[in-house]
Amino acid sequence: MTLEGCQGKPKTPTIIEKICPNCGHEIEMFSIDTQMPCEHCGFVAYNDTLSCVQWCSYAKQCVGEEMYNAMMKIAARQKEEARNEKKDH
Repeated sequence: MTLEGCQGKPKTPTIIEKICPNCGHEIEMFSIDTQMPCEHCGFVAYNDTLSCVQWCSYAKQCVGEEMYNAMMKIAARQKEEARNEKKDH
């Protein structure tokens, strides 16, 4: 069962500042944005902060148990890949 609207979203979005991996300019996006093009070069940067599924107590209700489990497996795999990448550098 999918809930109507996000039950766990913050009341006020925050601003995230990222550095464009293509040109090095600063990209500002809101915490609720999934992506934002760089105003300088057009490169699309993604909001790679933790998926709400990883922290929201309503996640299973919101996306359903099957999707929740699949997303948590992906998150675990990405975390492991990031850990391995840090070891290599």
